[in-house]
Amino acid sequence: MMTSFIGRERELRQLHDLFSRKTANLVVVKGRRRIGKSRLIEEFAKDVKFFAFSGLPPMEEITAQHQRDEFARQLGRLFYIPIPYSADWSDLFWHLAHHTQEGRCVILLDEISWMGLKDPTFLGKLKNAWDLRFKKNAELVLVLCGSVSSWIEKNILSSTGFVGRIDLILTLNELSLHDCNKFWGASSEQWSAYEKFKALSVTGGVPRYLEILSPQLSAEENIKRLCFIQEGFLFNEFEQIFHDLFARRSDTYKEILSCLGEKPHASLDDLFKELKMKKSGILSDYIEDLILAGFLKRDYTWSIRNGAVSRLSHLRISDNYVRFYLKYILPNKTKIERDAFVDRSLTTLPGWESLMGFQFENLVLQNRAELHKLLHLDPNEIVNDNPYFQRQTKDQRGCQIDYMIQTRFNSLYICEVKFSKNPINVRVVEEMKEKIKALVFPKHFSYRPVLIHVNGVDEDVIASEFFAEIINFGDLINT
Repeated sequence: MMTSFIGRERELRQLHDLFSRKTANLVVVKGRRRIGKSRLIEEFAKDVKFFAFSGLPPMEEITAQHQRDEFARQLGRLFYIPIPYSADWSDLFWHLAHHTQEGRCVILLDEISWMGLKDPTFLGKLKNAWDLRFKKNAELVLVLCGSVSSWIEKNILSSTGFVGRIDLILTLNELSLHDCNKFWGASSEQWSAYEKFKALSVTGGVPRYLEILSPQLSAEENIKRLCFIQEGFLFNEFEQIFHDLFARRSDTYKEILSCLGEKPHASLDDLFKELKMKKSGILSDYIEDLILAGFLKRDYTWSIRNGAVSRLSHLRISDNYVRFYLKYILPNKTKIERDAFVDRSLTTLPGWESLMGFQFENLVLQNRAELHKLLHLDPNEIVNDNPYFQRQTKDQRGCQIDYMIQTRFNSLYICEVKFSKNPINVRVVEEMKEKIKALVFPKHFSYRPVLIHVNGVDEDVIASEFFAEIINFGDLINT
């Protein structure tokens, strides 16, 4: 696929605006592995002096001195100087500041949590270097970048040492469908929206994964090539990113995700039961780490009556690759290593249609802002929007809505999300009527049923005149 820089226009504007200021700027960029953090900074800095440093991936035998030695070697190579003495971070930062004291330049400290993980003085010395040296160059931008968002949150964003010093915080999410489509380049028109969504059910909007798709192959052939042969890029990707992010605790995080992999969502209580764990703050901390890392989302429900967000929430795997790996790659690793999937159709895998539905829902939720435009909704009109769930009590039935929008005009947009290779048939009307019948809301509220699909709907669905809006989500990826 195309490898030229795609998307991130808003983030690039924010970064370029920094050069209009008359002071040095300290920037934090966070997001999951492969989301394009360092690539974004490279694009931003392509017309100025740019110096990138990266920490060593965490391993038992890697020490703080190893990290300093590697940084010193990178310093030597970048500035064509003898490798500096590396016993102390203060000295290393002094060298870097000395060589960047004039002119427009961008310094990237990539995977900063790796650099400073085993040295408790690292961040304090970086803070001092910023205050005493780096910021004296009014045209300098120092970028602290990392995939371990929980570490960045705890040690930088919530640290008293960096309070008032950070000028811009960027959290990179998956690319929009519009930007994802650009990766198909000239071959875009040869792929149907359904085929593209099938590929995105594995890659999501992660730039690195999109880059390695081959437009000359079908979605199924791409998925086989990347996931179902042992040389495939995505065959061992999960183990790599979890080891790098969570090191020795990676098994615990994997166990949490595995419990969520078979279902669209689950409550925290359900998770405790499935893991056979007592309620504790430790599990909550692990979940928060996964949310910050971009693998989980917590969807809060709310009171329709007054719009107040509830304490009740559901967790869902928001990363399509992670769910796909846990569902199909991990349980079949031995078979994949024996080439058992070379001639097998992926649609014969158990639960294939259900999984594609979950993945499509993720893509809809990640692109909800575009959906609001299709529904002609101003963001200022929206009180709440999320997957909605209503608990069963003695007075009401349980109810789950794929996606619901409540506006300040007392309107509910009740959305049903369907992913199918065939047109959606009229059964969807009765399914929606049952959900709406169970949903409890004030009598002065109106509701608008919305059907979101990819491959069309039967004429009977249109003839029923039940849905206020029928939206082909494929229009978003083919524009």
